[in-house]
Amino acid sequence: MSSTTETQALRPDRKKSRLHLDIIGLGIAVVMIFPVYWLVISALRPNREIRSYDQKLWPTSITFDNFARAVDQPNFTTAIQSSLIVAVTAVVGGMIIATLAALAIGRFRFFGRKPLLLIMILVQMLPPTAMLIPIYAQLNAMGGIDEYWGLIVVYLVSTLPFATIMIRGFVVNIPVELEESAMVDGLTRFGAFRKVVFPLLAPGLAAASIFALVNAWNEYLFAYILINDNSKYTLNVWLMTFTTERGTDYGALMAASTMIALPVVIFFMIIQKKMAAGLTSGAVKG
Repeated sequence: MSSTTETQALRPDRKKSRLHLDIIGLGIAVVMIFPVYWLVISALRPNREIRSYDQKLWPTSITFDNFARAVDQPNFTTAIQSSLIVAVTAVVGGMIIATLAALAIGRFRFFGRKPLLLIMILVQMLPPTAMLIPIYAQLNAMGGIDEYWGLIVVYLVSTLPFATIMIRGFVVNIPVELEESAMVDGLTRFGAFRKVVFPLLAPGLAAASIFALVNAWNEYLFAYILINDNSKYTLNVWLMTFTTERGTDYGALMAASTMIALPVVIFFMIIQKKMAAGLTSGAVKG
C-alpha cells in the first residue's frame, strides 16, 4: 500500500515535468519554424507591405505576382537545369561510392581500416572555407572551373565521409549469415547484395541521401566561386540576380527562395519514415 501511495504521489510531478518539456519543445519549434513562415508570407505579400515599417504577422492582401516575376527572371530554367544536374549526379554518385566504401569497411578487415575511419571523422570537422583555396587551385589546374563536373566532385566528396560512416552502421548490423545463406541457395555475391543486403540498407541510404541532397541543393559558396558562367548558375547563385543597382526585389526573391526550398521538402516528406529509422537504427552497433 505504501509503495502504491508513493507512486500515485509522484505522478502529478511527472505530469508537471512532462508538461514543462512539452511547452519548451513547442517554444523551440515555433522559433525554428518562424523564419520559414516569414519566408512564405513575404513571398505572398505585395512589395509595398514588405518595405513597410509597420510589419504584421499576416499580410493584409495576398498576391502571386512575386512568383510570376521570379519565374520570368532571366536564366530561371537554366538555373533549375544546373541545380538538377549537379544535385542529382552528386547524390546518386555519392550514394553508390559511399555504399561500396561502407561495405568494404564493414565487411572486410584490412590494414589501415581504423585509421581510415578516424580520418573520415576528422575531415568532417574541417570547415569548407578552409579548403576553398586549395580546391579552387586544383580544379583550375584540371580545367574544372565553370564546369559541372568540378562542382559535382566537390559536393560528392564533401558528403562521402558522413554517408559512409552512416551506411557502415547498417552494414555491421546485417548478419553475414544472411548473405551466406542466399549464396548457398544459388545467388551470386552481387545477387545476395541486391536481394538481401540492399533492402536492409534502405533506411541508411534514405538518411544519407537527404543529407547529400541538402548539401548539394542549398550550397552557395562553392557554386559562386567555381561557376562564373551565367548560363550555368545554380539556383542559389541565380538568386543574386534579384539584387541590382536599383535595389532588391524582395517579393520576387522570397518567392524564388520558397520555390527553391520545395524540392527538398517534398523529397524529405517522401522518405521521412525511412530517414527517421536511419538516424536511429544505424548507430546501435559500431
